[in-house]
Amino acid sequence: MAKTEKLLQRIAELERETGIRRTLFAACPNSTAVIKAAFRAAKRNNAPIYFAATLNQIDCDGGYTGMRPDEFVKLVRMEAAAVNFDGIYIVAIDHGGPWLKDKQRTEKWSTEAAMDGVKRSFEAALLAGYDLIHVDPTVDINVPAGQTIDIRLVAARTVELIRHCETFRRAKGLPEISYEVGTEEVHGGLADERTFDTFIAELKAGLAREGLSDVWPCFIVGKVGTDLHTTLFDTEVARSLTAKVRPLGSYIKGHYTDGVSNPQDYPLCGMGAANVGPEFTMSEYDGLAELERTEQKLLAEGRIAMRSRITETLERLVEASGRWKKWLLPAEEGSAFGALSAERRTWLVKTGCRYIWQEPEALVARQRLYDNLRRVGMDPEEVVLGRIEHDMDKYFYAFNLVDLNNLL
Repeated sequence: MAKTEKLLQRIAELERETGIRRTLFAACPNSTAVIKAAFRAAKRNNAPIYFAATLNQIDCDGGYTGMRPDEFVKLVRMEAAAVNFDGIYIVAIDHGGPWLKDKQRTEKWSTEAAMDGVKRSFEAALLAGYDLIHVDPTVDINVPAGQTIDIRLVAARTVELIRHCETFRRAKGLPEISYEVGTEEVHGGLADERTFDTFIAELKAGLAREGLSDVWPCFIVGKVGTDLHTTLFDTEVARSLTAKVRPLGSYIKGHYTDGVSNPQDYPLCGMGAANVGPEFTMSEYDGLAELERTEQKLLAEGRIAMRSRITETLERLVEASGRWKKWLLPAEEGSAFGALSAERRTWLVKTGCRYIWQEPEALVARQRLYDNLRRVGMDPEEVVLGRIEHDMDKYFYAFNLVDLNNLL
């Protein structure tokens, strides 16, 4: 049995013994600071931690973090050792599918090229030792605007990608892995219960035809009310979807859990896991902005020679990247960055920093900021990591994960 299934099985056993339900917390590793903070928070809370990495973040080309899959797995091991974390951690691909990688979409890759690119990414993840792959072929740039991809095609491509992974894994003699399928996105997928039911039936039949009836996803992503701009988790829908998939041996997984107003309801509704990502980029930005305010006071007192201008640098780099356009609201489409309200620009910078943390100018500005504050005896990295950890702690508590490592 794969690692993730073993963990979920043990959590289910504990629920039967104690009546306590639990939801796994998955952090999106969009920077090295988030990875460090995740292990420190998991160590302090004595809980497992799950990393869900998109192909935009970590891939064969380095992604925007600059890490390939093998490098990511090595870094995770090193950061776990750095805090003597001996609990369970899961390394996973998040949203693995054609055209979900920005490069494929902007360069308008063909269907064959996009699918082949995803397969190569999956192979690299398998060789690196990932524990789980989210198979998510719910985007098709060939589908006209305003229409959604046929859910039967989504199921067929899901089967094709799982078949490729299993063929490759078995040929290489690699350990069993886990799968996650589906999406909560409105561009296609499991956005309503009828579509959800069709997808499940097609997936089951397709895997059986391929001789893969023994392979079944432990997680199915459901649309449970949350997206990038909403924060209310829909308990009624979550319970309904959970009732559908638990007899199949799966759990519902939530995405866009960032800043959700009722995280304590996730375990109560039987949610298996939940992803949080952009929230921690904002936490990291807030930590740097706090340090910059201290830096400005030091400059006024003549205790440092030169400002880092960290927030100015980050805003300029985010705007220049153009990736903020991906997150514009319908009414904002086509607007120049400077034409947006100050509130919207701030939001886009704070969530978009994940794309440019590794840019040379961003690294230099951060180093100058840290050097200035170290000069007066501060530990600036501790402040930034502490801000991220604080925002992670609420999920460990809300999801009933504190001290779970003692029971595993």
